[in-house]
Amino acid sequence: MGAQDTDRADLARSARRDAELNRLAGLAARGDQRALETLLAMIRPMVVQYCRARVGAGLVGSQSAEDIAQDTLVAVVGALERWRPEKRVMAFVYGIAGNKVVDAYRAAGRDRSVPTENVPDEPDLDHGPEQAALRGGLVAELRTLLDELPEQHREILVLRIALGMSAVETATAIGSTSGAVRVAQHRALNRLRELIARRSA
Repeated sequence: MGAQDTDRADLARSARRDAELNRLAGLAARGDQRALETLLAMIRPMVVQYCRARVGAGLVGSQSAEDIAQDTLVAVVGALERWRPEKRVMAFVYGIAGNKVVDAYRAAGRDRSVPTENVPDEPDLDHGPEQAALRGGLVAELRTLLDELPEQHREILVLRIALGMSAVETATAIGSTSGAVRVAQHRALNRLRELIARRSA
């Protein structure tokens, strides 16, 4: 199967999913509780995956990716009345999720506590301060580099590379075309290479 055939198949699958999500969102916005529950069940795995890609497996302050995803779903319920059918549901949802991730980082910047459920009996040498500092340094460096990219390029890299979405699925999520997504991804990766080379020099 060639790239065009794959794109067509992805586009057809994405269009079917979008049509169903739009149908459910329209019903939910008019008060249909069953449609709302089905909509939330369908989008939840995508929202969790998106949040995990943006924040990693650890905590941002006291919030995990799953906590941020839950906040996103609650916000989606409250914002559905503002959603319009001409905007793809997942573009609407990812916009809310992106804002919730930013909110979590802002809150974490103010909260310096490190929550723990219990005190360990002995030291954990595999997850000591040195390892945490190294991992934290790498993550912070990557985040700094990504912050130098335009917002849309950052989103495309998260959706394409971290979440493994196809160009068509990514285009659907951000309201673009698969060709524009590929071009933006290429430019974003080239820019990252330039930034890394500049830092290494």
